[in-house]
Amino acid sequence: MDKPMDRRQFVRDGAMLVAGAAAASAMTAEAKGEPETRTILNYNPDMRYRQLGKTGLILSEISIGGHWRNRGASFIAFSSDEVPADVAKHRTDMVSAAIDAGMNYLDITTAAECLAYGAALKGRRDKMIVGADDHRLCPRNPANRTVAAQIKNVDECLRRLKTDYLDIWRVQACQAGGHTDDEVAMWIEAYQKIHQAGKARHFGISAHARPWIQHVVETFPEVEIVIFPCTAKTREKGLPPTPENIEEGNMPPGWSSDHSKSIFQSVREKNVGLVTIKPFIGGQLFPPLGSDGPALGVGSKVENDLARLTLQCILANETITATVPGMDTVYQVENAARASRQRALGMTPRQQAWLAEVTDRQWNNLPEHYRWLHDWEVA
Repeated sequence: MDKPMDRRQFVRDGAMLVAGAAAASAMTAEAKGEPETRTILNYNPDMRYRQLGKTGLILSEISIGGHWRNRGASFIAFSSDEVPADVAKHRTDMVSAAIDAGMNYLDITTAAECLAYGAALKGRRDKMIVGADDHRLCPRNPANRTVAAQIKNVDECLRRLKTDYLDIWRVQACQAGGHTDDEVAMWIEAYQKIHQAGKARHFGISAHARPWIQHVVETFPEVEIVIFPCTAKTREKGLPPTPENIEEGNMPPGWSSDHSKSIFQSVREKNVGLVTIKPFIGGQLFPPLGSDGPALGVGSKVENDLARLTLQCILANETITATVPGMDTVYQVENAARASRQRALGMTPRQQAWLAEVTDRQWNNLPEHYRWLHDWEVA
C-alpha cells in the first residue's frame, strides 16, 4: 500500500534538488538576458520565443497541439499500435512545416498521438521539445493512481514515441480537478523516479479546473509547467469573482486561497511555465467539417484569418509561454506561424471588431460539452 505521509516526505526530500536546479537555470537565463538565437531549437527569425518558466527551456510562442481536427475516431488508439501510412505521412508533412516555421514544442495526450508523432519524428527527435502523457493511463482513472502505474504511463509513451526520454511529462489531471494533495505528491514521487532514470527532464500538470490548478501552482514548487485553456475571450482577473463574471463552482475553500487573485499572477509569482490549450474553443470557433472530407490546400480565408487573429489575441498575454493549436495542413502551420510574425503590427479596429463579433457568437452558442470553457472567461 502507498503511505501518504511517507510519500510526502519522499517528495519533500527530493524537492530541494529539483528546486535548486530550477533556480540555477532561472538565474542563468536572467543573467544572460534574451537567449542567444543559436541556443533556440529550430530558430526562425519570423517566430518569437519565450522561456518556459523555471525550466530554462525556450519555446516557440506558437507550437504544436497533438490533436488535429481531421483525426476522426482513431485519435485515441490505433489497432495493434500500427500507424496507418496516410496518417504517418500527414503528420510527417505537418511536423516538417512546423520545424521550418520555427516551432519547437509538441504537446501529446493520447497513445495514437504518441505513435503518429513518433513516426513523424523518426530520425529527427532532437528537433522537437516533446511533452507527453497517455490519457488512458493517466490518473484520471482512479485505478492508475499509484507510482507504479504512472511510471508505466511514461514507459508506454516512450515506447510508442520510439524515444528514450520526454522533455516534459505533462500528467493529465481530471478535467474538473479535485485531486487531493497526496495524489499530487504521488505524481511528483513518480516523476522523481522517472527523472532519476533519465526518462523525463521536467514535470508539468494539465487540467481544465482553474481554482484547483491554481492551488497546485501555489502549493507545489516541484511543478514546473501547467497547461490549461485560454481563448480570445480569456482575460486576467482583476476583481473578486461575482455572478456577473465567474462562478467558482463547488470547490473546497482551500483550493483557491485568494479568489481575487488571477491564476496568471500565481504563474508569474511561482515562475511556472504556461502552455495554453483550446485556443479555438475546442474547434467550436469554426464551422463543422463538411461532408467533402478533410481540409486540403490553403483552406478557407475566413477560417485562416480567424485562426491567425485569435492566436495574436491570446499571445498578447506575456505570461503565456506558448499556445498549441491543433493543425491539419501545412498551410495551417504557415498561417499560425504568421500570427507570431504579424503580432507586432497589432490589429486594425475592423479586425478587432470582427474577431470579437465572431468569437462572442460562437462563445454564446457552445454545445453543452464545451460550456465549461465559460469558466475561463475571467482567469
